[in-house]
Amino acid sequence: MSGGHCPSRTDRPTEAERLGGVLNLRRATPADAPRMTQIARAAYAPYVERMGGRRPAPMDADYEESTSRADAWVVETEGAVIGLLVLVGQSDGMLLDNVAVLPSHQGLGAGRALLTWAEDRARAEGYARIRLYTNEAMLENQALYRRIGYVETHRAHDQDFARVYFEKPLPG
Repeated sequence: MSGGHCPSRTDRPTEAERLGGVLNLRRATPADAPRMTQIARAAYAPYVERMGGRRPAPMDADYEESTSRADAWVVETEGAVIGLLVLVGQSDGMLLDNVAVLPSHQGLGAGRALLTWAEDRARAEGYARIRLYTNEAMLENQALYRRIGYVETHRAHDQDFARVYFEKPLPG
C-alpha cells in the first residue's frame, strides 16, 4: 500500500499487497471529506430499512472533522477513493470508529485491507487491542468481525442505537 507503510509492521503482506498492489492507502485530508461522506452514505444505506428507517451514525458523521482530529485514511484504486477508515486512539486501546467501502467495490479486498491496516496502526501506536462497535442490525459485519478474530464483549444502547461491541487482542 503506497503511502501506507507502517514502520513496525510485521513482514506479512497486507491484503492490498496480496491483490497485487492495486490499492493505494493514504492519510485522508479535509479535501477528501465530501467523498468520504458519499462513501459512508452509500455503504450504510442498505441498513436504513433494517434499522426501522434510522440512518446509521456514520452516514451523518463530520468527515472534515475526522480528517483533522482522528487518524483518518482513504483507499484508492485507479485514482478514485473507494473506501475510508477512521481510527481514534483511546487510553485502553484503539477504536476502529468507522470502516466503509463503496458497494460497487465491496468483496474485492479493500475492506479487508483497511481492517488489516487498522490493526497495523494500532500495533504501531503501542496498543494491545483494537475495539469497534456495530449496529445489531448489521449481521454481515458481525459475522465478518468474528471471522477475523474479534470477540463480542457486550451489547448496549447508545444514542438510541442498539450496538454490539467487539475487541481483538493485538499480540506484538
